[in-house]
Order: sequence, then structure tokens, then C-alpha cells
Amino acid sequence: MPGADGPDADAVAAALAGRDSGYRALLDRHRASVFRYVRGYTGDESEALDLTQDCFIAAFAALRRYDPTRPFRPWLMRIAVNKCHDWSRRRAVRRMFAWAQPLDAALDIADSAADPEAALASAREISRIQAAIAALPVTLREPLLLCTIEGMAQDEAAAVLGISRKAVETRIYRAREKLSQVLEG
Repeated sequence: MPGADGPDADAVAAALAGRDSGYRALLDRHRASVFRYVRGYTGDESEALDLTQDCFIAAFAALRRYDPTRPFRPWLMRIAVNKCHDWSRRRAVRRMFAWAQPLDAALDIADSAADPEAALASAREISRIQAAIAALPVTLREPLLLCTIEGMAQDEAAAVLGISRKAVETRIYRAREKLSQVLEG
């Protein structure tokens, strides 16, 4: 597996040398990806913001342990996965995931020329799909989010999750099967 690409390798080297520009470059390059994954996992935007910050704090604190012969993104995403697991364990009672924006916010974003009934139906369908994804077992949800939302290759997701590529493929297949059953039923 190839090491960190040029920009990540340069940014890591700069950060390890104590230059803020290195930390800033890593944060700018990977913040959105980590946030999308964490938000997908938690279903809560404010929790996701806090956890994303925790991910980068942990990553920067552990940067000296990063192996520059390996890609940076899977290493960082593994930290995000671990932070999400920690978050799950700390929660006494799991709340329903609130993936969709509040209906009022969704309607504000919608095109004013759009049919309000169609917009409402669309918002409900999105909420239904997001709730179905949130209800998946974590072992199925993680590979699905990494590969479909983050666009990771199955090999990269396997490295992040510490499982085989075939396991990622199987879990995505099972996740899609469960989603089909729930959404069609």
C-alpha cells in the first residue's frame, strides 16, 4: 500500500516540525470527510462537530506515531471510527438518529418554485431512508457510510475498519439487503 501522498506527506512533515501551516493543511484537506462520516454515525450535527474536533485533537496528539509509509486518510478515518465507538459506549441511552434537517429548515432550502407537497414527501422519504440507515447494526453501517458517503474504495475502507476487503463487500451487500427490506416493507 503506498504511503501518504505528496500534499499529506508534506503537511505531516510540516506539522511534526511544529509549523501551524501543516496542521491547517491537514485540517482543511480532511475536515469535511471526517465530519460527514461522524455526522452519519451520530446523526447529530452538533455532536458531529464536537467529535470531529476530538478526532483532529487525537490525530494531532498522535501524529508522531503515524507511519508515513502508509496513507494518511485511512489512519485518520480509523481515529474517527474509534472516536465514534467511544461516543457510542458513553451514551447511556441511544437516541433515535436525527439525520435529516428539521422539516422547517428543509423547506427553507427548497426551491420556492417547487411543489410544497412534493418537497414534504421528499423530506419524509429522506428521513425514512436516513432512519433506516441509522437502524443498521454498526458492523453494516460503517462500511456502507465509508464506501457510499465517503466514496472510499473497499480496500481503503477495509484498512480503516481493520477487516478484509471481502468482509467490506459482504457487509455492504447485507446492509443494502436490509435497507431494501425495511424500505419496501
